[in-house]
Amino acid sequence: MKKYDVVIIGGGPAGLAAAAKAKECGVDSILIIEREKELGGILNQCIHNGFGLHTFKEELTGPEYANRFIDKVKQLKIEYLLSTMVMDISPQKVVTAMNGEEGLFTIEAKAIILAMGCRERSRGALNIPGYRPAGIFSAGTAQRLVNMEGYMPGREVVILGSGDIGLIMARRMTLEGAKVKLVAELMPYSGGLKRNIVQCLDDFNIPLKLSHTVINIDGKERLKGLTIAKVDEFAKPIPGTEEYITCDTLLLSVGLVPENELSRDMGVEIDKITSGPIVNESLETNIEGVFACGNVLHVHDLVDYVSDEAALAGANAARYIKSVTDKKIEEANKVSDSKEIVITATEGVRYTVPKFINLNRMADTLTVRFRVGAVYKNSYISVYYNDERVLHKKKQVMAPGEMEEVKLLKDKVKAYPDLNNITVKIEKE
Repeated sequence: MKKYDVVIIGGGPAGLAAAAKAKECGVDSILIIEREKELGGILNQCIHNGFGLHTFKEELTGPEYANRFIDKVKQLKIEYLLSTMVMDISPQKVVTAMNGEEGLFTIEAKAIILAMGCRERSRGALNIPGYRPAGIFSAGTAQRLVNMEGYMPGREVVILGSGDIGLIMARRMTLEGAKVKLVAELMPYSGGLKRNIVQCLDDFNIPLKLSHTVINIDGKERLKGLTIAKVDEFAKPIPGTEEYITCDTLLLSVGLVPENELSRDMGVEIDKITSGPIVNESLETNIEGVFACGNVLHVHDLVDYVSDEAALAGANAARYIKSVTDKKIEEANKVSDSKEIVITATEGVRYTVPKFINLNRMADTLTVRFRVGAVYKNSYISVYYNDERVLHKKKQVMAPGEMEEVKLLKDKVKAYPDLNNITVKIEKE
């Protein structure tokens, strides 16, 4: 059995950033396992620009952004396996994987970083009536077909869902000569970034119909058209609002789901809201030495945030390795047994990452990221230490499609010795 200090599952932006940081923090024995034939993950098919503004202070395309980290991993001489599928991870951190060269094999790790990313929600999750004709794709699949495989999915397009991938594909299909008739969104607000609504829809005069959904699909062999309808506050179609639209292609941008089958099987506790692992301030799961970062933890809107989070996971995994290697088990146990402070999301805040913190392990500044559950205008992000409000920050607009954050300072948290709960909420005044 091969042995490594740190094994990273996933060679996308999260896995690459975590590996680079772990190496820079002094861990030499690192392995990245990637199921695709190349590193870079989903960024390889994201040929539009807009990446890297936070990380590199310049605008890059997806492949350019990925290559910055791929080059770094190669310069640091970090090992990686491509075209390799992880089949199982045991609670004892034994990884079972397979590929075409070595067959089935096992790897023992002292620490594991979960960076498997996420997948698109499929048509099967939507229960749309109708046949299953050709011409229905997830937006990410269409993006790969156009940008990497050189195929056009269709010529007359309707997009269901206004997530960022759907918005970007509305522009991409238009630039390739297709007619994008409209983007329909079930919710009364868009699920994507404001800049993508402006640059991908408004600039190309593509209509966005909020509170609308597809209620029927027409066509047996190939999609001929579909029926959309307005929905009420309970997401039920309103009779009399039906509209038939001819098209040969339907792209689905109806949400992303973190890839956590491996995590669940090994016993990692999963948050019901994010569908990702529940983690502490070190991005460590309930299994000691198992960390999570990137879209496998919670779906991000910017890859720059993924890289920041992954670097934190890599640094904390390195610190964990050192504590084990240096035989500081008693000290490590002492830290883990110390008091944990719960972070509660309520009143408009759907979740927080992390979900609890340990002061002994907390960095001087800790970023807590979260999403709101509706559109809020001229409202405040408030943070309470027990019952005392310590932060009251006004925001002009907050929407579910854009991630928010607050920063906790260790010195300020320490000033509350009886603190056992931090609450993050949205307030009107």
